[in-house]
Amino acid sequence: MEFNHFLTSYMPNVNIGSKVHFENMLKESVLAEKLGYATVSIPEHHLINLLMMPSPLQMAVKIASITKKINITTGIVVLPIHDMRTYAGEVTTADILTDRRLILGVGRGAFPWEMERLGTPIETSKEKFVESLEVLQLLLKDKEVSYQGKFYNFESITIMPRPISNPVQMMVAAMNLESIKDAASRGFHVQSTVLSGNKELLLSRVNAFKEGCEILGEKGKLLKLSMQRMAYLAKDDNDAKEKIKMAHGYYKRFDNMFTGPGKVKSGSVEPLPRKQSIEELKDNLLICTLNEMIDKLSLYAESGVDEVILSSSFGQSQNDLEQSMQRIGENIIPYFKKSNIKVA
Repeated sequence: MEFNHFLTSYMPNVNIGSKVHFENMLKESVLAEKLGYATVSIPEHHLINLLMMPSPLQMAVKIASITKKINITTGIVVLPIHDMRTYAGEVTTADILTDRRLILGVGRGAFPWEMERLGTPIETSKEKFVESLEVLQLLLKDKEVSYQGKFYNFESITIMPRPISNPVQMMVAAMNLESIKDAASRGFHVQSTVLSGNKELLLSRVNAFKEGCEILGEKGKLLKLSMQRMAYLAKDDNDAKEKIKMAHGYYKRFDNMFTGPGKVKSGSVEPLPRKQSIEELKDNLLICTLNEMIDKLSLYAESGVDEVILSSSFGQSQNDLEQSMQRIGENIIPYFKKSNIKVA
């Protein structure tokens, strides 16, 4: 099982300044490569200080310029808010400038407040996503592409420059079991998460992915299933308790955007009360000491998850974040490289 460091890009204190904030994420990327992470992931969100990344492809190119081999994933680009006729050229440019290290993670969007303000309400984003993905694939693969659909109607065009990857690797964000199965059956890597779900939900999503790979056939063996989790390897129990409280504050803001009313003031997402207690949240996160993290991650490895995406920023200091990365690199990643865990 491989490890992916997710650049959560959470800036609860906007006074830190965007320059310092982005420099910190670049430091994390360099450190991730040094510590043996296989991939670094970049979100896409606009207008807010949570998962703040309006231009993930630019960040991908910058990371590629200061690293040597680590893969770089967009996790997740919101296709419905882009025009595929111009976005395909941006993807191609990033493919070239990252020297084929880009994995384009795509999805329909997750925050209703954000989607509404960017002109694509969440209620219609799935339909637009499906068509956008089809158009994007055609433009990256073929020349002289024309298309007639609900959202796109254009005469023959060829995206220039052409990508150097054949094809550009793509990963689809999916939560629904049928969506996971469908994405895999069409040759896409899949990113998912269990959020506050249990072992049974994890296994059902892994099985849906496997079913899709079987439908695809031989090429399905090359696909990867990634699961995203909030994670922090604590120094001790007191450190873990402190960080879980911080994560609870993060989710007060995340819930506001994901399932809540979308209360935002001057770009800062407001924290809202949560029904889930701090103790209940503890069971859902990978914020814990070494042995507990190994036990929790072993479930993912045993289930057949290929990669865990560790979202590691929830309001702690940059030093604490990097120290956790260091501990994961020294203890967790080597353990799962050496262990002979059998997939169920």
